[in-house]
Amino acid sequence: MYGANLQTLIGMGVYLIAMIVVGLWYARRSNSSPEEYFLARRGFGPWVAALSAEASDMSGWLLMGLPGVAYFTGYGEALWTALGLFIGTWINWAVVAKRLRSYSQIADNAITLPEFFSKRFHDKRRILLGLAALISLLFFSIYVGAQFITFGKLFSYIFNANMIAMVILGALLVMFYTLLGGFMAVGMTDLIQGLLMIGALVLVLGAGFINAGGAAGIAANLAAFPRFTDFFGIATPVMENGVQKVINGVPQFGPGADYGPAAIISTMAWGLGYFGMPQVLIRFMAIKKTSMIRPSRTIAVIWCFIAQAAAVLIGVIGRASLPGLLTTAGEAETVFIHLSTGFFPPFLAGVVISGILAASMSSSDSYMLIVASSLANDIYKDLFKKKASETEVMWVARLAMLLVTVFGVIIACSGNDSIFRVVSYAWAGFGASFGPLVLFSLFWKRTTFPAALAGMLTGGMMVVVWKNLIARAGGIFAVYELLPAFILSALVILIVSLLTRKPEAEIEKEFEAARVTEF
Repeated sequence: MYGANLQTLIGMGVYLIAMIVVGLWYARRSNSSPEEYFLARRGFGPWVAALSAEASDMSGWLLMGLPGVAYFTGYGEALWTALGLFIGTWINWAVVAKRLRSYSQIADNAITLPEFFSKRFHDKRRILLGLAALISLLFFSIYVGAQFITFGKLFSYIFNANMIAMVILGALLVMFYTLLGGFMAVGMTDLIQGLLMIGALVLVLGAGFINAGGAAGIAANLAAFPRFTDFFGIATPVMENGVQKVINGVPQFGPGADYGPAAIISTMAWGLGYFGMPQVLIRFMAIKKTSMIRPSRTIAVIWCFIAQAAAVLIGVIGRASLPGLLTTAGEAETVFIHLSTGFFPPFLAGVVISGILAASMSSSDSYMLIVASSLANDIYKDLFKKKASETEVMWVARLAMLLVTVFGVIIACSGNDSIFRVVSYAWAGFGASFGPLVLFSLFWKRTTFPAALAGMLTGGMMVVVWKNLIARAGGIFAVYELLPAFILSALVILIVSLLTRKPEAEIEKEFEAARVTEF
């Protein structure tokens, strides 16, 4: 067993060394200026922009969280979540990307999303900027924590090691190459990681399909689990003391439940989150030319469809192949690892499992860099020390990256081991805080500064309130918190804009320029 683990480790080590080499390669170039470090001087081509956006967006959630949901309760929640994200991906690239690329440059060359909000509304006191940066720190720390949970689960399973120690090891690896290489290193590693992720998913899906006996064998194995394969239903595992009951190797399920229109709308609301995701929006801002957005969109949408379809099917095939092995929602998120180590030789399994590392690293590096840019460029330089040198800003960014890494480790070790649930909370926070404001900022000239501030606050606070108070009432209130928070934030922006003085002429002039200008 030790020899097999060693071969697996070597396979994963090859990948890790490659990522560190990329970080070192771009280190000198990326450290030349904050714009280079945080936005790669808007130099991303179509492939880098597309795969960097998708890889950083999907995270370890794609290879562990989503298959885990499909394994535990069947198609219902997993399928509709994936469909909502697919639609959101397409709309975001089709509607937001081009306008944001142009507007961020017209708005005094804004290089972060908080800075864009501030410059879009000529916020001389930097109130929007500071608030957006603090929201980024809060929710990205949660996001980073989810990725570190992925590291912990992966390494502790393969090497039977302490999970907390593995969380810390993964955090240090990501922080190392992100500190070195900045946004260009992040973009290039995300390109590689995006290709590795989809390759790993397709390989495991193919092997799982064959080993489970094809479509007929899978259908026969799942037939005994009520509503497991029902698109409009959800399987209900029989739980005892928090663990699914298994009798003679057969997992026990209740009669299942309906997954009706309200549940479907709530689940598909995941797609709304895209309009407020800094890790995706920053890729739009970094594209070299607006003419490159169309091919980028095609690449991103195709990647998203294949990756999410494969992830859901892996969870379902995993239940058919290993029906009684994983008995909690948290354990179910390791189904990809179990299939990989079960179907492939140790070295190849290590390469395939590196897809999980790729997913987590491509996300956590982006989150850490965005938080660092917000704290260093948006808060330290713009709010506290306007004459700070570029070198000084870079050092503050590195300290900020260390800070968010520590927060992420604390969250990862807090006891919530469900990657899907941790990510869903942070996704809702960003989607409701920034999403409506991004859309109104880009497409409604009448949007005012007071409305922007009120909308951002409303969206963020409503996510917390709905999740922790209102949703507990159940019934019609038991919907994903992103949906009501997004709607309320949009209404607040609309109403407050109409009740306050229209924007000054210079702001309207910039808006019109962004509408017709291409770079």
